[in-house]
Amino acid sequence: MDIHLDKKEQEIIDKVALAAQELRQESYLVGGFVRDKLLDRPTKDADIVTVGDGIELAKAVAERFHPKPEVNYFKNFGTAHIHTQKFDIEFVGARRESYRQHSRKPEVSPGTLEDDQNRRDFTINAMAISLNKKDFGKLLDPFNGQQHLQEKKIITPLEPGQTFSDDPLRMLRAIRFATQLDFSIEENTLASITENKERIRIISQERITEELNKIILSPKPSIGFDLLYKTGLLKIIFPKMVELSGAEFKEGIGHKDNFYHTLQVLDNIAATSNDLWLRWAAILHDIAKPATKRFEEGTGWTFHGHEVVGGRMVPKIFAQLKLPMNEKMRFVKKLVELHLRPISLTKENITDSAIRRLLFDAGEDFEALMLLCEADITSKNKKKVQRFLENFKMVRERSREVEEKDQIRSWQPPVDGLEIMQLFNLPPSKPVGILKDSLKDAILDGEIPNTRAAALEYLKQKAKELNIPGA
Repeated sequence: MDIHLDKKEQEIIDKVALAAQELRQESYLVGGFVRDKLLDRPTKDADIVTVGDGIELAKAVAERFHPKPEVNYFKNFGTAHIHTQKFDIEFVGARRESYRQHSRKPEVSPGTLEDDQNRRDFTINAMAISLNKKDFGKLLDPFNGQQHLQEKKIITPLEPGQTFSDDPLRMLRAIRFATQLDFSIEENTLASITENKERIRIISQERITEELNKIILSPKPSIGFDLLYKTGLLKIIFPKMVELSGAEFKEGIGHKDNFYHTLQVLDNIAATSNDLWLRWAAILHDIAKPATKRFEEGTGWTFHGHEVVGGRMVPKIFAQLKLPMNEKMRFVKKLVELHLRPISLTKENITDSAIRRLLFDAGEDFEALMLLCEADITSKNKKKVQRFLENFKMVRERSREVEEKDQIRSWQPPVDGLEIMQLFNLPPSKPVGILKDSLKDAILDGEIPNTRAAALEYLKQKAKELNIPGA
């Protein structure tokens, strides 16, 4: 066999081969498993193509395992799946496909291995390894996929215009593979993505976002976003990000290209964290700069309040991209809103109360916020970068000292809203909110100690100022 299998994989593949031989069905290892094995990348699943009934083969393979795994199958598509020994195996009958203009759902009919390889997206995914007795382990590579792996090239097996028109999601997949593997997209294939970009509109947002997230989780996501931008795909699938591009000059004063700045911040974060949502915060941290951009005489370009406006934009962007509207979105929104705060704390003579407020507002996400701030330093001036990093180190140290003393991150006011209502016989109302916020501010600003006795005394005084009956 042209690839190396570990003991577990060898046992599984042997079972598949024997089951296929008993059914007298030609069967092959195909696609990503073959590609990743040739690249010496880790694998956790395998695709099997059989010239015959894929579901029948899956059931026969399952019988060879103890305990017997469940066979999940989709009769309409002729596909089946089993999960065994922390390894997934997909089965499908070899097929040929034909597409209609306004759909990426093909008309499918049984076919040969050659038909199946012809319908693959890229040459590096069109290789197969025989599991048949006559030529077991032989690599079948009709489109020179192994050579393209060595050349680090993404090329379609057939004419790229046809490949991308048939299934426009393949345009995003080409860019995703180029990003994940650090490959280049062959010249004609890349040109065809630009020519066919409008076809991406027939793809569901969920599928687009799935590919986008895989690009974002790559070792160097900027490769993918640069390709998305240059092919015109990004303007269709994420126009707000394209608005960041370009540097404008007025009276000889320019601002940086915020698109490429954002890509640098994203790469910086990718070097320190695998957290998808922290990477999304990097993408969106300056998203409101186009909306807040102003030129002020004597000052130059300003983006006042872009963190606040950006925070408001996050839920809308998440909804449009079909990203989760839960704590993930709230985490990204929080980091976008707070990303300038640590910078303001790098100045001299910063009070403990300012540090307490940041710790309170960031809560458990303080470390993620600091990583984003450090990634946001993209100056080419090494001394300037070093100065900023030293300043952030000081903010971290001050925050550690204040946190040890005041336990602000997990802090809860000593008197809550319900008790305030009981103390002053108030229904849920605006005065309750005012008293609650005032107490929080007084403790965070160090006006009163963080004790129940001090809080009750403060609330009585504040209630008198607000003319609350019974105060």
